[in-house]
Amino acid sequence: MTNHFDVIVLGTGNAGMGAAGVARAAGLEVAMIENREVGGTCALRGCVPKKVLVAAAQVLDQIERASVHHIEIGSPKLDWAKLIEREQGFVEGVPDEFKGSLENRGITLIEGRARFTGRHEVTVGETVYSADKIVIATGSVPRELPIKGWEHTITSDDILIGKELPESLVFIGGGVIALEFSHVFARAGTKVTILEAMPSLLPRLDPDAVAALRQETERLGIEILTDVKVSEIKHHDGRFAVLFEKDGEALERHAAVVANGTGRVADVAGLDLDAAGIVHQSGRIEVNAYLGSTSNPAIYVAGDALWSSAQLSPVATYEGRIVGENIVNGDKLVADYSHVPSAVYTVPAMASVGMGEAEASDKGLKFKAKVNHMTSWRSARTYAETVAFSKILVEEESDRILGAHMVGHGAEEVIHLLAFAIKYGVTATELAGGLYGYPTFSSDLKYLV
Repeated sequence: MTNHFDVIVLGTGNAGMGAAGVARAAGLEVAMIENREVGGTCALRGCVPKKVLVAAAQVLDQIERASVHHIEIGSPKLDWAKLIEREQGFVEGVPDEFKGSLENRGITLIEGRARFTGRHEVTVGETVYSADKIVIATGSVPRELPIKGWEHTITSDDILIGKELPESLVFIGGGVIALEFSHVFARAGTKVTILEAMPSLLPRLDPDAVAALRQETERLGIEILTDVKVSEIKHHDGRFAVLFEKDGEALERHAAVVANGTGRVADVAGLDLDAAGIVHQSGRIEVNAYLGSTSNPAIYVAGDALWSSAQLSPVATYEGRIVGENIVNGDKLVADYSHVPSAVYTVPAMASVGMGEAEASDKGLKFKAKVNHMTSWRSARTYAETVAFSKILVEEESDRILGAHMVGHGAEEVIHLLAFAIKYGVTATELAGGLYGYPTFSSDLKYLV
């Protein structure tokens, strides 16, 4: 038996929902295939539940600084199990809500794991489904490393459901996930160590902003070791030893829990891409400017399954909608990532938008990098900020903003003004000349640009 649709979308996360929504609104017959809970990583195992833990860490951060405001307060006590219950409350019922939304819009939901069995078809169980267009929006999975004992590591999925606060924790990998959760655990009282193979943390982000974040992270008591090579994870008597080498010296760290902080990769391993004639290498599907497969015009890719763009939920939705529009109207839209803001939700947060100095230099642009450390500024002192860093790149001739990188100082909110300026061509002079509520972190923009 073969069931045919105009569009089949693999995955019900942000990217899949974006593509399916556009296609269905245009009157196309759409099916979505999901092998896990309906809703995707962000809503169920990522940004939404994680932010609940981050919010608790922000409160603990405020309590830490209470004495600066001459507020006497006792040592806070966090009930980790209750916090996890609260966080899981944000997830409860979400899959059913998504299912109801799909049903109301007339989108067919097929539950199970899909694999390609032809250029226009996939098979789920024993049933074959075909479509004129198929969207790969399967999201991502935690990256695995060929380290002996790797099976002992837990993932961010495990962290979000674990009701016991570990007294010590080692993150292998110093990516976004490791940093964000490290700030939560450290403030909750866990001894945290981060082991990173690269010479620095977050190598894709501005190195000076990362340095400011690292200094603040270490101030919390988090141990960070970079340029290390982990060789083995040993389990003994309920605890773990992580063996690694740094600067030619054999070292080890012991902890109650070892976590995977190496990031995530596209979840395409079980799709049998070859059966659909999809060119790929190491899980990276070759796509054109319209997010379509270079080798099979029936296939599009969006979200975390697309290896070349940032793994951010708004980006996934954006790419999904672009794919949907290209399916409906023909290949016309291309993605523009120049104004996409991103944030690392440490406490305080780091946020970025646009180009870094290396990228701007590689493009031959002449610019000024305006750097400020604001902890001595009145605004930062008001809130007893322990880190407040800003670097904004302004092109010399045009006065346009090329990029911005911030730590603290309301970075995760202020960055949107800079993203708006980049998208709509608001110059640094115009941004500085704006009227802002005072005193606010946003009102400092006139001095930052």
